[in-house]
Amino acid sequence: MKKALYSFICILFLTACQTNEKKYCIGVSQCSEDIWRDWQNAELKIEANFHEGVELRFASALDDSRRQIQQIDSLVESGIDLLIVAPNQLQSVSPAIDRAYDRGIPVIVFERKTDSQKFTAFVSADNYEMGRQMGKYIAKRIGGEGKVMEIMGLKGSSPADDRHNGFIKALQEYPQIEVVITLQGDWTEEMAYKAVKEYKGEIAGLDAVFGHNDRTAIGARRAFIERGVPLPLFYGIDGLPDEDGGIRQVRDSLLDATYIYPTRGDLLLQTALDILDGKPFKKELMLTSALVNSDNANVLLLESDEVLRQSHKLDMLQQKASGYLQQLDTQRAITVLACGVIALLLLVILLFYLYHRSKVNIRRERVVNNLWNMDLGNTESTEKKENTEENTDTENTDTSEEPLAETSQSLFVARFKEVVEARLSDSEVTVDDLAASMNISRVQLYRRVKSVTGCSPVEMLRTARLNRAHQMLLTTDKTISEVAYDVGFSAPSYFTKCFKDEFGFLPGEARKSV
Repeated sequence: MKKALYSFICILFLTACQTNEKKYCIGVSQCSEDIWRDWQNAELKIEANFHEGVELRFASALDDSRRQIQQIDSLVESGIDLLIVAPNQLQSVSPAIDRAYDRGIPVIVFERKTDSQKFTAFVSADNYEMGRQMGKYIAKRIGGEGKVMEIMGLKGSSPADDRHNGFIKALQEYPQIEVVITLQGDWTEEMAYKAVKEYKGEIAGLDAVFGHNDRTAIGARRAFIERGVPLPLFYGIDGLPDEDGGIRQVRDSLLDATYIYPTRGDLLLQTALDILDGKPFKKELMLTSALVNSDNANVLLLESDEVLRQSHKLDMLQQKASGYLQQLDTQRAITVLACGVIALLLLVILLFYLYHRSKVNIRRERVVNNLWNMDLGNTESTEKKENTEENTDTENTDTSEEPLAETSQSLFVARFKEVVEARLSDSEVTVDDLAASMNISRVQLYRRVKSVTGCSPVEMLRTARLNRAHQMLLTTDKTISEVAYDVGFSAPSYFTKCFKDEFGFLPGEARKSV
């Protein structure tokens, strides 16, 4: 019973411990906060919903390298299992990435490069190739000759450097095209707007403006409108399908073209899980991309809208599923609590039972030991003393009844012991035989023995036999079978069982302890 109860409690404990268990905790350090990263974070969250036990912790540095360093260190100290990081700049954040890697935390660098080699995987689109393709497309659109403005991304960031280098490389094939103005931006619309508006040189007569992302291109367009000069063609990179994204801006002729910069948060998270699960993964994973212009913008938007509708339906299904899971968790908690209460009650009952049984056994052992170790000489003297007192003057008859009752019990016990020991070796003796020997009825014998010892006559007979057997095992050379027969057991196997139940060890072990 105790073993079964222990197993039951262990199962409940393990079940409770498995509830809401976290398998992996992944930190995501974004260099900035914008539409592109919001889209990517949403993809990461959606993908995490398909993997049980994955927790994501997000941090955004808002284009501040010092802040990103602090955030990375904080994520590491919080106990993440893997770090996904988009470095704000090529060199400044590297020490924090190195510290995380040296702590044994796998690091995935995505979208932007770092000058450190301490990373587990690199996931990004080819920024150099995107810059080169945009350069070639712009050159064709303006007929292979003209003047171009370039507005850079954040200084020191690898996407800005790679897009610039790819763009310049493409224009080298068109000597009639000149990049007459290069302005420094920081990926934001406002910074590009301010840079163009405050530029002191002439901006009229430009044929194209290449912004390193869509927001930069739109910011420049605003400034051109305010300065009241003819508008050139505007180009960007990102190509998001949302309301303010580059694809809609191409459809609405605000941009002449953009280049899709894939977010692929789903692939990013899957790579992280492959690393943590010890599965094969690519150390460098380059994402595919595509140019968006007026020819394909509408088609891409239709596809995107359909994806969004399906995503919305999935979100609704997920919310319903989450509600069901919460109900299930509540029911599970109630079930575990109820089972715990039941287990506790069973444990209390078991402990009470063991305590009561132990108490009864102790009481029985004391009574039986007192009974079978009683000095008969004292009992006989007590009997003589009682007979003498009965012959004394009747004036002394005011003695209390309690001593007389105790004396009567002692006489009964002594007589019962004599009768039992006289028939100890008789395996056929019955309670009726013992009662007849004491000149009382079977019912009287049972009641008196039970009231004095708390045991039945049969139990007392068996105890007397086992005590005698124990003594014989210690003082004679008889075999166990011989001892069993001598004390009235008809089967040695049954004797062995009763002996083990009484003393807690086998008959053969009694002699070994001497």
